[in-house]
Amino acid sequence: MTATLKRVERAWLPIADVLRVPQNDLEYDKLVVLPDDLIDEVGEGESHPLASFMDVVGVLIENCERQHVAELS
Repeated sequence: MTATLKRVERAWLPIADVLRVPQNDLEYDKLVVLPDDLIDEVGEGESHPLASFMDVVGVLIENCERQHVAELS
């Protein structure tokens, strides 16, 4: 394992339960509450350390909703 992957693994383990591609409604429900807290913390601060995390959460939610709507069509 490369040094980069080792660093990622150490950082990932504590957040893996929070940041994951939702596989069911419960995981989706846990994910969709994050943006409100993130917006309160990050606001418009693009240089805030959690700004890119907010972007990733938004993409995960958007992708999940796009797939879910496709299933309903």
